[in-house]
Amino acid sequence: MAIRRHGITVGIERVETRLLVSFKACGTLTHQDYQTITPIIESALAEVEHPQIRGFFDASELEGWELRAAWDDLKLGLKHGQDFEKVAILGHQQWLEWASKVGNWFIAGEVQVFEDEQSALAWLED
Repeated sequence: MAIRRHGITVGIERVETRLLVSFKACGTLTHQDYQTITPIIESALAEVEHPQIRGFFDASELEGWELRAAWDDLKLGLKHGQDFEKVAILGHQQWLEWASKVGNWFIAGEVQVFEDEQSALAWLED
């Protein structure tokens, strides 16, 4: 019997009013995954007035979203998209380029896909 791993790991660091929010997703994300991480994200953002967020999304092990989880992701993006200055997406899946273009509709800042973690982090630092 194979063990099915899925979920999101979230890391949040603060530097003055700027936040670096890092996500690592694996498997197929579910509504339950978003029920777990959304309060964590909401809590971190609520404590900073006018947050400036840079996001690092490691999607190298992401297989996709269940339909309800995709809706949860969209709602989160609509609510906080204006707070993001930059989002770097790490992964090699061909559909990530398309996903980054869709993300640009909901995020005020720039979204870019990288195949190399160091390049992604360096871009976030600019």
